[in-house]
Amino acid sequence: MTRPALEIRSAAPDEMPCVVSTIVAAFVADPPARFAWPSAHDYLRAMPLATREFAGACFEHGTAYATADLSGVALWLPPGVAPGGERLATMFRETARPEHLDDLLAAFARMEQCHASEPHWYLPQIAVDPSAQGRGIGAALMRHALARCDREEALAYLEASEPDNVPFYEQQGFEAVGEIRVGRAPPVAPMLRKPR
Repeated sequence: MTRPALEIRSAAPDEMPCVVSTIVAAFVADPPARFAWPSAHDYLRAMPLATREFAGACFEHGTAYATADLSGVALWLPPGVAPGGERLATMFRETARPEHLDDLLAAFARMEQCHASEPHWYLPQIAVDPSAQGRGIGAALMRHALARCDREEALAYLEASEPDNVPFYEQQGFEAVGEIRVGRAPPVAPMLRKPR
């Protein structure tokens, strides 16, 4: 039995709090996020701040994609639009566990270096509310954005922060282009997808 197609749309700016909440819920066990903020209190205080840094530019460009009920969201940065690197670094300096900070900032610097030199779409965060996982929402969000990448003949880039997610990204056409390991920070797999 096939599932009906999900409607994917650009989230409206006034929906940013709901988008951020979906990401915070989905990333609660994300290795890099919990390396930065091991305690639940620190995570729940800081993760929304980090997510808003990524989300802002996506909302400005209409590339914060979501399901109708906001149970699934994907933040895509268009070619030429970079995440707020210095603002994010400042936020990490103010919120991350101090003994993890150097490794965390070095890992983020390596992530920036791994981006393709050619113009590309960048997916910093994709999330499905844990209560809605297993319904094909993540795949629908990916198909929606990757169809645009293919129409524009543009590369797509992401970092897989959870090793269990690598096969999902490979099914979408992404290929690992290395591994980022810095000190005690969890490994991250940069992945690139050529247009089809």
